[in-house]
Amino acid sequence: MDNELNNSKLTLVVGATNNPERYAYKAAELLQSKGFDFLPIGIKKGMVLGKEILDLHQLPSLTGIHTLTLYLGPENQSEWIDYLIGIKPVRVLFNPGTENPLFFQKAREAGIDVQNVCTLVILTTGQF
Repeated sequence: MDNELNNSKLTLVVGATNNPERYAYKAAELLQSKGFDFLPIGIKKGMVLGKEILDLHQLPSLTGIHTLTLYLGPENQSEWIDYLIGIKPVRVLFNPGTENPLFFQKAREAGIDVQNVCTLVILTTGQF
């Protein structure tokens, strides 16, 4: 499966960056290497593994998102919470340092599976 894209778990990497030292970039790399398709979105311009980072300020219309993996700290999430929940992902992964009780509660109330986990760990251990 590593060489075929798994579109059933299309993942939105929120807080994407083209800086290979950042965890959001490392997650995109690992998603791609494990065969999962992803879309990068954030406030920084640039490319991630050949994909242009979608501008979060433009609130692009997105459908078919299975997983939303967060790389924005809680202090930078408030203006995007309703938009991200409105995308209707199946689940939201709160990576270490992104935990937000308000976002967690709103997502759960919207019927979204919420998890405080590290995307890199669950991808590496086959639990993604």
